[in-house]
Amino acid sequence: MTKKIGFLSFGHWVDHPSSSVKSASDTLLQSIELAQAAEGVGADGAYFRVHHYARQLGSPFPLLAAVGAKTSTIEIGTGVIDMRYSNPLAFAEDAGAADLISGGRLQLGVSRGSPEQVIDGWRHFGFEPRAGESDADMARRQTLEALVAMDGNRFAEPNPNPMFPNPPGLLAVQPQSAGLRQRIWWGAGSNATARWAAKNGMNLMSSTLKDDESGEPLHIQQRKQIEEFRGEWAKHNHGFEPRVSVSRSIFAITNDLDRQLFLGSGERNDYTGYIDETRSVFGRTYADEPDALIEQLSGDEAIQAADTLLLTVPSQLGVEYNAHVIESIVKDVAPGLGWR
Repeated sequence: MTKKIGFLSFGHWVDHPSSSVKSASDTLLQSIELAQAAEGVGADGAYFRVHHYARQLGSPFPLLAAVGAKTSTIEIGTGVIDMRYSNPLAFAEDAGAADLISGGRLQLGVSRGSPEQVIDGWRHFGFEPRAGESDADMARRQTLEALVAMDGNRFAEPNPNPMFPNPPGLLAVQPQSAGLRQRIWWGAGSNATARWAAKNGMNLMSSTLKDDESGEPLHIQQRKQIEEFRGEWAKHNHGFEPRVSVSRSIFAITNDLDRQLFLGSGERNDYTGYIDETRSVFGRTYADEPDALIEQLSGDEAIQAADTLLLTVPSQLGVEYNAHVIESIVKDVAPGLGWR
């Protein structure tokens, strides 16, 4: 199957001589440059991970809008925005504006997020779970509220003496961007949340880890997760076909610098650990020469089942090298798997 291939950057920066990304300014500007370079080598997507209180990318919409203004064809997304930190109406407004700037190219991954740098960091942003809610429940509620706002829900009573004339009836948040509601993805860490995403009409984003629900390798558990998502989707009439992405760390060894950095770093097996006291399975890293990668990736059942592959990139190695990493997969590996 033809498969969309994008990159996923965490945008780490560290003020160290070995890093090409020494400041917040570096990571933001280089993220824009990498999106332009990825578009130039034929990649389909530029995705960014959002983390708060960390030397990473924390405020997605200015970056997404800037990438949209500097590119013309590449999809622009997140993987993922932590909805515990997001006011649903502000999210809908910012997303609508950034999508219009890009010409309708946003693909927004949202979720409950991962463990953060501080305890209950969302409280400092002014958010609090309601009575009986967990923080994960709050994230799901705020996501659904944002989706309703993106759908153009008219709910706000107009001022009888407004500064500017209002159209008749109740008002919706503005701007609205047609089709954006169908380009929202849920980052699902379990089979249950994948089914929840399908029920609520969101595309599925599956990362390099998930809850270990069977003891099987990650790619098999993810393939089953994708099947459950699609099975649930078929029970509802959302009016469009869903998309599914998986993320992987994949490096094609094609030159001496690749050999120096990654030869021997590939792993044959997944590993397990605990996140918030939940046993999780973490995916292996693929690093090998293109022919060997083609053989290895053909056996990854989740990659084969998904329509979109997101390549995690080491942002601290700089734009030029990461563009090479992406191009190597697009041109040296993807054709051998029938993706191009």
